Amino acid sequence: MSDLTEIVDNLENRIGKLLQNYNKLEQKQQTLQDELTNLRAEKQELLTSLEASENRVKTLKAANALLGSNEYKKETKLKINSLIREIDQCIVHLSE
Repeated sequence: MSDLTEIVDNLENRIGKLLQNYNKLEQKQQTLQDELTNLRAEKQELLTSLEASENRVKTLKAANALLGSNEYKKETKLKINSLIREIDQCIVHLSE
């Protein structure tokens, strides 16, 4: 009978350890999920910041070209032509 008691005690100890490990793993998973959420939010902020920076660079290039810089004249002319085409299309739609 004492063997049976020892086996039951041993099983209880193992189950207790397994439950402790399970709880620790659940806490670790929650911590990792929170970290993942934070990293995703940070990534989105960085992408937004990058896009804004790229737009500023384009604007500065265009301004440079308009101020007489030869480096970006071609890009600026293409952008101006594109804007003129859009304006022409708006005029056509308004005329209809």
